[in-house]
This record gives sequence, structure tokens and C-alpha cells, in this order.
Amino acid sequence: MAPTKYSYSNFTDELRTRLSIVDVVGRRVPLTKKGQNYWGCCPFHNEKTPSFSVNEEKGFYHCFGCGEHGDIISFTMKSNNMDFKAAIAELAQTAGLKLPDYKPKPAAQIAREESYTQIMEAATKLYQARLFDADGAAALEYIRGRGFSDEMIKKYRIGYAPRGGIIAGRFANTKQENLLATGLCRRGDYGLYDFFRDKLMFPIFNTQGQVVAFSGRSMDGSEPKYINTTDTEMFHKRRTVFGLNFARDAIYRAGRSIVVEGQIDAIRMQSNGFPETVAPLGTSLTEDHVALLCKSNRNITFCFDGDGAGQKAAARAASLVMPFLRETSDVRFAFVSGGKDPDEVLKSGGASAMRRIIDDAVGIIDFMWNLANKSFLVSTPAGRTQAEKFLAKEIEKIQDAQFKSEITKEYDSRKFNMWHKWKKSPQKTAAPVPSVDDITRNTLVYITGAYPALGERYAEFLGGLGISFDATTPDMNMDETAAEKYIVSLKLQKYMEKMQNKKKEILAAMLAGDAAAAQQMAQVDAEIARAREKLEKLISI
Repeated sequence: MAPTKYSYSNFTDELRTRLSIVDVVGRRVPLTKKGQNYWGCCPFHNEKTPSFSVNEEKGFYHCFGCGEHGDIISFTMKSNNMDFKAAIAELAQTAGLKLPDYKPKPAAQIAREESYTQIMEAATKLYQARLFDADGAAALEYIRGRGFSDEMIKKYRIGYAPRGGIIAGRFANTKQENLLATGLCRRGDYGLYDFFRDKLMFPIFNTQGQVVAFSGRSMDGSEPKYINTTDTEMFHKRRTVFGLNFARDAIYRAGRSIVVEGQIDAIRMQSNGFPETVAPLGTSLTEDHVALLCKSNRNITFCFDGDGAGQKAAARAASLVMPFLRETSDVRFAFVSGGKDPDEVLKSGGASAMRRIIDDAVGIIDFMWNLANKSFLVSTPAGRTQAEKFLAKEIEKIQDAQFKSEITKEYDSRKFNMWHKWKKSPQKTAAPVPSVDDITRNTLVYITGAYPALGERYAEFLGGLGISFDATTPDMNMDETAAEKYIVSLKLQKYMEKMQNKKKEILAAMLAGDAAAAQQMAQVDAEIARAREKLEKLISI
């Protein structure tokens, strides 16, 4: 007879995923990081020289003096003299999770879960085989064109779901409820049909290396470009980090993880000298993703595209990671500029170009400071107040009181030297050269004073003009609509100036024989035409 399985089994795994053993042990034992482990004096016997080791990546502690060994559950039981159930309840409260009912897992559920695993494995093999059939020729050509070798395709078990579908027919004798529960099929008017059709298929693995879901890329140009398996019993997008099963050992060896935006970028990075790379899946980064990564290592480099969406993603990542920061953490932010992504950088410049980007990553303290300065008009009292509130709110998330105090002191020093001290000795501070004439400058100063909401809305653009908004100007009798129209018109003009300068750079590249420059020139001309059309429409209103 098979041993009884309890719902607590899955729940304890969830606790180990969400809670760091360093945090749990650190509440009772002062720990110091040395190498890959944390060390302190054992709480289970008297000692003066630390011999109590905690390994965050493996989730275990071990005392070399008395031999005590275990995980967060055994530590909570022993250190608080609790039984198993009481320890689980305390850890659940710490993790913010609801304690499940303690009851046997039905045999039918166990069988159903085993069926899911078997179905997903068989489906993966079917998709793999179809990629190399005639039906998958276009998909195979595409993925090879993206720089994927056959060895990479095999390693990551990439496949193809044909246009007509194959899963519903292949598993016709399988219980429909089980097949539907995997997310591979949907129920239609005429029976089950395949959810993935004419898609390049990327298997999604759990940390044990089992296929639990798929991400399918459209091959006919339809949107959305990628669709993922919907959440199932086996798979939760918010808690799944793509590529972590491949990257776990590399993260341990490298002493960090690299987080990129998509699975193709993650695979290309892993295969080109950055095996510690992972990616969130099907959703923006979540607290669960960060918690899972911090379990492996608290040193994280986020590498995002340099566009507006990438900047927003980085700001969100910084806010999410703040509660997980420790004095030993090294969290950084790197950006791929020029409208490229890591995949394109690796193609054009190789691993050395990508390494330069990673090596130039900005630490989280500097990143948050720069974000505050870009997001608010710190040249005005109101803007500085907003920036200070923003920084204070983010700092408050740090759990270590001493570390939080040090970060606060650092920002206070920067605020004094960069926001306030210059007013007392302006002769020592070189002001940036304004990029607008006096009439435009005075108009913008009036607008931001009369309509602060517009100043906040266009803070990033206005802050880049190199002018001071502390001056006073006469009333220009301009309503808010006209004021916004003025800012948008100026923004479009500045954008066209930027594009014209870009054309000069491209022209030089064309003269140097760059074959791709002609296409770039056409794209820039199109951008200028669109901006000019918008400006003409705005003026005509």
C-alpha cells in the first residue's frame, strides 16, 4: 500500500520556497556571510567560536560542533520547542500564507497529478518530433535563424505544434478532465481541440526539471506573439522563473543571477557565457519571483531593454526587491540601449559586448537615486518633496533596521549636497547649458508654476532641458490645455531634432560602408515623418 500523502507536503515545499533560511535563522542567531555560507554561534549548544553554518541555496543549516542539521521547519521546532504543526503555523504566519487543512491527499488526486506529468512529457516529445517534420520546417528555420543550434534546441526541448493540432487526437483515450487540466486542450462545440496550434513551443520546467507548461510563439504573425499555458494545478506563472532549472547550479557558482525579459533572451544568454540567466514568464516580475531568486542568491543583476517599458520594468523590480535587501546583497540594473535586446547584442557583438553591459550595471542605491531625480522635478521645492517621499517609502521596505538607517544617511547626504547645498554657493556649481531659448524657458517656468500637474506629467522631458524652474515669470494668461499643447509641441520638435542628429550618424556609417545603415536611415525618416504629422495635427487644433 502506497504511503499516505498529506496536503501539508505541498505546503511545506511552498514555505521553503517563500521563506529564506537565512531570514528564519537570523531572527535568533546573528549571522555573518563568509564565502557561500552564513556563520554564527550554534543556538543548540554553548560555543564561543562560530561553527553553525547556514546555506541559503540549499536551504539547510549544519553545526560542525554538535552535529545539528535541518531546514526552516526543524529549526523552528527545535529553537522554539514546538511540535511540527505549531512550527508550520508560525512559519505560515511569517510567510503570509493560510494554513491548509491537515488531511490525507485522496488517491484520485495523486493519480491525477501523476497523469499530468505523463501527459506533459508525452506532449513534449510529440512537439519535438514535429519540429523536424515537414510541417515544422518554417518554425525550425526561424529558431535556427535566431542563433539556436540543434544542440540548444535539443537541450531546451523546443518543438512545434502543427496548425491542425495533434494533442486531442493523441490523447483521445485519456480522461478528458486530466487532459483539460494540463492546459493543452480546450473544450469546443465538437469536442476537445488543441490550445497550441502553429506555434513554436518552449517547454516550461519546474525546478525538478519536469515539464509543467508551455510557451508558444506565433508563426503566422498573429498577436499576441506569445501565449502561455494558463495557470493549472502544476503551473503558476507568478511563481515560475523560466530557466531556473538550468541556471540553479550556475547561480551558485557565479554568486548571482541575471534576470532578462523573455525566454529567448534567457536561453541565448545561458548558451553564450551567462548560464546564470533566467526570466519571468507570461507576466511582469512578481514578489514570488524575487523570493525564489533570493533563495538561490541575493545578488541579482536585472538586465532590461533601455526603452520606456524597460525602465518601468526596472523600477518595478527595484521596488519588489527592496524587502529582500541585506547588507551583503548586490542588486544591479543593466540596460540594453539602441532598441536592442540581449539576443541582438549577442548576435552583433558577441559575449564580450554583453559582458560590458552587465559589468556597467548600476547598483540599486544609485538606481533608486537616479530614478527619483528623473521622475520628479527636483529643481522645485514640490518636486524635491515628492522625490523625498518616494525614496522614504522605498527605504521603509528594507527589513534590517541598521542597513535601513545607513541607506537613509546616504540619501540624506546626497539630498543635501545635490539638492540644497548648491543654493548656498551657486558660484561653485556649474549649471547645465539650457537647450532652449529664453522665451521658451520663461514659458515653461510659467507653465510648471501655474499647472504643477503638467510639470509632473512631463517631468522626464522637462528635467532634461537643463533649465531651472525656481525662477518667477509674469502671468502669461495661458489655460491648461494651451499649456499642455505647448509642451507636447516642444517635445515633438526636440524629438525631430534628435532624429536629424541620428541621420547624421547613420550617414557617416553609410559612407563607411555599413550595409545596414540604409535600412536604419529609412526607419529614422519614417519616425521624423510621423512626428511631423503629429505636430501639424497638434498645431491645427
